[in-house]
Amino acid sequence: MGLPDSSGGLLSELDVDAFRRLFPLRFYESHLAKSTRPDGRPLDKARDTSSALGAVASADGSALVKIGSTTMLAAIKMEVMTPSQESPDEGCIAIEFHMPPICSPIVRPGRPAEAAPVVSKQLSDTILSSGMINLKELSLISGKAAWMVYLDIYCLDADGALFDAALLSAVAAFSHLQIPVVSMNDEGKVVVMSEENEGGKEPVNKEKRKLTLCSIPFSLTCILYKNYILADPTAEEESIMETLVTVVLDSSGQLVSLYKPGGSVLAYTSAIQDCVALTRQRVRELQTILDEATAGMEVD
Repeated sequence: MGLPDSSGGLLSELDVDAFRRLFPLRFYESHLAKSTRPDGRPLDKARDTSSALGAVASADGSALVKIGSTTMLAAIKMEVMTPSQESPDEGCIAIEFHMPPICSPIVRPGRPAEAAPVVSKQLSDTILSSGMINLKELSLISGKAAWMVYLDIYCLDADGALFDAALLSAVAAFSHLQIPVVSMNDEGKVVVMSEENEGGKEPVNKEKRKLTLCSIPFSLTCILYKNYILADPTAEEESIMETLVTVVLDSSGQLVSLYKPGGSVLAYTSAIQDCVALTRQRVRELQTILDEATAGMEVD
């Protein structure tokens, strides 16, 4: 795609690449004026999205999610723990978001990515506050045994909208999760049943089961720039136009949370409302993608 030069002709592809590197904001503004983006998307359209369940055979639940080039691998491992005295009938969930150097040129070996702990906290806050998982479902024996759920999400390609892709991968992994069968061993401890101890005592839970997921959260990140709203930004767009808004809605369209680092939300009231409307459309798309992925696993 060429850009018009001062004489009315078209710049060569080489000139366009140089112009994009030297004057990235002007390059984008030339597209925004036509209500489009360099990758050909309309401003309000998210990138192609896919979800594949069961990506990690050794995990109790896993998923591989792609939004454009942004790629996340989520894996869940379950361990038996002793519940706290404050919550004797509840299990726990621990979430970690990892950004290895392979995911982006800006992540250096030996140095933790600055975005990783921020995304980890956002994920934990969102999943726990949404009510998607009833922690009582993770209880095994009141006051004695419950499930500790470890969810690790690895960013394999960081090309923008990291939280959106990470959250979708987490939801997909929980949709795929099968809670293992456990039994009481001779020492009176609850242990995960395996081929070695199948001949032991009666199982505490009779068979593998899935979690009941309610109020499933989905999100959409948008860029606010002048009078424009760009849905599902790439890493390049995020680096050039820095005002981001991430709206999280549950599967029924109720607002779960809204993230806007810095600035005044009041200054963008109408834009925030538009972002919420775009997120409602996106929720329907993501729910369909998740349903199709789940149905595919059931057929297999």
